[in-house]
Amino acid sequence: MTEDRDIPRDRTGDTDGGLREHEVRTALLDLLAEVGTVTATEAASRLGYSSGLCSFHLRQLARHGRIEEAPHRGGRARPWRLARHSPTADQPAEDAFGDLARGLEDESWQRWLTQRDGAPPEWRHDAAFSAVAYLTPEEMNRVAEAVRQALAPYRDREQRPLARPEGARPVALITRLFPLLPHAPETTDRD
Repeated sequence: MTEDRDIPRDRTGDTDGGLREHEVRTALLDLLAEVGTVTATEAASRLGYSSGLCSFHLRQLARHGRIEEAPHRGGRARPWRLARHSPTADQPAEDAFGDLARGLEDESWQRWLTQRDGAPPEWRHDAAFSAVAYLTPEEMNRVAEAVRQALAPYRDREQRPLARPEGARPVALITRLFPLLPHAPETTDRD
């Protein structure tokens, strides 16, 4: 039996039943949000940590419901993905997953802004836009479906690395469609 000295022993305890923030776990969650599925060995190679350390933290994230084993076809490789359902006691699974995804999106965006100048020249730009359109609920659904259909030809590349063309990199594609609600009137308390 080998011992991985990188694996923290007593510093990974729970706080109030939750999982403490940790540099390796944060990096693993970011990586999973970026690539979809990853094994401990792949994570170690991408992140520069030992595979034992990545394996330990992947199991911790799974134990706390943040990630889950991804379907695979046997073998020793154990791929992981972000948990599809991670509800809290008072929050539906979809909301909890949405909150996690939005947090990772925001964190990835901030990292991009601070590190953009270090990217290869052909990758130093980004395409972002914002628009307001007056739509019915049905039209909003059609716009969302049109975006999904535009991305459909590229989806298999996440699970099939050999389908990726030379020079392809993961690119965050974030679309949020939601109705703009009127501001609530301000109330003032008077004695």
